[in-house]
Amino acid sequence: MNHLESLEKLYSAVVGDVLDKMGHRSQSLSSRVKALTPTRRVSGRIFTAKAVEVDYVPEEPYKLEMAAIDTMKEDDVLVVDAGHNYECSFWGELLSTACMAKGVRGIVMSTCTRDLWALEQMDFPVFGIGVTPADSLGRIDVVSIGEPIEIDGVKMKNGDLILGDHDGVVAIPAEVADEAIQLALEKVSGEDTVREELAAGVPVAEVFEKHGIL
Repeated sequence: MNHLESLEKLYSAVVGDVLDKMGHRSQSLSSRVKALTPTRRVSGRIFTAKAVEVDYVPEEPYKLEMAAIDTMKEDDVLVVDAGHNYECSFWGELLSTACMAKGVRGIVMSTCTRDLWALEQMDFPVFGIGVTPADSLGRIDVVSIGEPIEIDGVKMKNGDLILGDHDGVVAIPAEVADEAIQLALEKVSGEDTVREELAAGVPVAEVFEKHGIL
């Protein structure tokens, strides 16, 4: 199964539903993490980074942030645990440009971006918690890349999958990706049938009893 192609056919809610049924009930990021750009869909393979609050300018500013971008491969999505920091901007136009050149699919982060005037003209999805002009320099700094992280109780590691859209963001552990994606594809097909029956006026309870989908 080509996971990345299959993710293109899915949406976050249906993936979250099947993960719930599989017993993975902590895979959806909170509503604070949402699309900040007109490109409101992202999917791909997770590459992690962790940033922490600082009150000094590092001797080698942006060192690991740049290393993450230079290390990522095509179809990766940068996922950054920044502790829900609203005080500064981690991302912007130039870093998005660098990622697009490599085929990186987007960024999901628990902090802010800036340069929306430019990002709104680019086909690069940026998911985060807000917007501010304040730079991250001397405010937050990346302390690790490629190591397991946790955002809103969702544990993520390199190689896991991520899907973000209008509803929010869900992460799929690599070890259950085959099953989760297959079940999600089947659920989408079932929802199509349910939609047709509901549109035809069949009672909701009857449809749910028949299909178990709502």
